[in-house]
Amino acid sequence: MAKVSSVAVPYAAYLRVYEPLAAFPEPERDHWARYARRADRPTYQDELRRSLADLLATPPVAVPVHESADAFVLERDGVVCVCPWRTRLRGWQALAGLGEELPTPVLDAVLPPLVRDQAAQDYERWLERNPEARPWIRGATWQIPLNWFVLVADEERRFEPRSGETPALLRYRTPMVQARRRVARALRTLQDTVRESPLIDGVLDVGRWLEEFHPRSVVELDYGGLVHAVPGGTLEEDHSAADVAAGIDALRRGDESAATHAYTRLATRWRSIRDLRSAN
Repeated sequence: MAKVSSVAVPYAAYLRVYEPLAAFPEPERDHWARYARRADRPTYQDELRRSLADLLATPPVAVPVHESADAFVLERDGVVCVCPWRTRLRGWQALAGLGEELPTPVLDAVLPPLVRDQAAQDYERWLERNPEARPWIRGATWQIPLNWFVLVADEERRFEPRSGETPALLRYRTPMVQARRRVARALRTLQDTVRESPLIDGVLDVGRWLEEFHPRSVVELDYGGLVHAVPGGTLEEDHSAADVAAGIDALRRGDESAATHAYTRLATRWRSIRDLRSAN
């Protein structure tokens, strides 16, 4: 497959759901079955490069004109699972939150108001015809929301250091049933101890999202291009899922000191990464 750009777009992490082929109706199921047998499937960097090429066009393309027919594929316990990109839908959703991410002058320079307004109108019309649509992928830049770590466990962590031109890899994969079970346990603890917290809202939100998918799905938390923003040694020592689990367990036991220590480790680690966003 020809690459539209040689630029690797970093600093974005992803939460993905891979559904078994049985979860898709025909003819989509047949499409994904044939797609999974392809040897030339694109990578997540290919998707990012395509998005970058759209932004460099004149006028810039805020959202792809057509929905992507690509997906990520994995096989788990003999079951083929796919995670459709749905790049157009995710583009619309990301566009809605750009005002909170970028100063208005910068946003207007990258995507003029006329382009954004047209994309928003297109999304409204599309959503009227597809009210139950939801993406299989969530993204976050310069951070990983703490509620994502609730879904996974430290023993599911896979780390591969950088090797030559191959970037480092850090990800977690877990069965959907485990992710949902962890959400339920975390919510019980947080609601009994903290009662009101942005973390509770985040866990509720991601839990509702997971309910939309097949119970035999696989959930993946991928640091993606965020590994480029973290020094190798720091990345290797990053056990954020373990820290989140330790903090919630400490709350469950009523050990406020241990919970504070776990939160401090997380806050310090992720603050140092977010600070890079505004560094020259």
